[in-house]
Amino acid sequence: MESPVTEMVDAAPGDSPLHGAGGQVRVGILGAGQLGRMLGLAAVRMGLQVRFLDREQSGATDGIGETVLGDWDDPEVLGRFVEGCDVITTENEWAPAGAVESTLRALGEARCRMFPGSASLDLIADKGVQKQTLAAKNIPTAPFELVASQREAVDALARLGGAAMLKRRSGSYDGYGNFAAHTPEEAGAGWTALHGEDGLLLEAWVPFERELSVLVVRSSAGEIKTYPVTATEQRDHRCHATEVPAGCIPPVEERAMSIAREVVEGFDLVGVTAVELFLTADGALLVNEVAPRPHNTGHYTIEGCVTSQFENHLRAVLGLPLGATALRTPCAVMVNVLGHREGATDVRAIAHATSCPDAAIHLYGKRQVRPKRKMGHVTCLGTDLKTVRRLAEDAAERLKL
Repeated sequence: MESPVTEMVDAAPGDSPLHGAGGQVRVGILGAGQLGRMLGLAAVRMGLQVRFLDREQSGATDGIGETVLGDWDDPEVLGRFVEGCDVITTENEWAPAGAVESTLRALGEARCRMFPGSASLDLIADKGVQKQTLAAKNIPTAPFELVASQREAVDALARLGGAAMLKRRSGSYDGYGNFAAHTPEEAGAGWTALHGEDGLLLEAWVPFERELSVLVVRSSAGEIKTYPVTATEQRDHRCHATEVPAGCIPPVEERAMSIAREVVEGFDLVGVTAVELFLTADGALLVNEVAPRPHNTGHYTIEGCVTSQFENHLRAVLGLPLGATALRTPCAVMVNVLGHREGATDVRAIAHATSCPDAAIHLYGKRQVRPKRKMGHVTCLGTDLKTVRRLAEDAAERLKL
């Protein structure tokens, strides 16, 4: 029986790194956190080799492929990382895509490409530039301003209606780098806490009814597919849970998917992209943020969809035919597992979670626990959304790492 990779080679477009290639196929992944872990696990299942690059090892990718540790702005380190790779992708938008592409050119590795490319990532990694790009492409988003001083931040708050979300423009994730301001004093405090040399992004406060997320996967061969719209619940600026179906009326879901595809094509993104949106009381949809990579709101796809977001991301960057994105069951719920203390991980906690037989448990293998650090997630499937949500919440509550 042929391996999955061999079968996919036969069906792959002509520009795929797999087409006509012999031997093993190696995927380079910038980053070695939980997204890198789940990409790596999907790659191994597909018969691919994996190489990670990161500045330090969290433990998330231990035992999965090869890891290069070092300064990822160092040309020598990048040279070791890219050597022998067939394609390179990333688990976060702040990875040095431009330096990787320069290294590939310097080494004459024309056959190896980086997806998404630096031109696309540069428009997204800076949240201020991301907002400007969305506005320039007439993609709906909340009013915003870029400010360069505390005084400007206070003045912008007034122009934005007296309430805003202050955001660090680069390097913020999982709620780190956000500050809600409803008074001039809070705007000043937010500036002090978050500002960098590039200032801050202020977004007008949106009194939304629902937060939605749409995953779109676009291949290097141009094929594009969309996952079901998910409803997300944030706690303390972090994703707590996602539910599918989202429970929106069909016209809203269709519009959300249309906007998400417009974003992906407008930014010329390859791979999986998550487009997070606000749904307001009057039915408007506003793009909140764009993540050009597999995303927390899509973890349910591992068990819940015919093809997970991680496998489809790999298919996309390799130029392979994309897998089906349909749900396997009527309902799916994912709940994140966060750290509650400082110290080493206690994996014995899994014994408590396994008393919930209907939950799929994912622990990320991180060696150290920190309060609010993402340590894993659980997913439950079923036919009744309320029942499935209760099962997932119960399993996540039992996981005290």
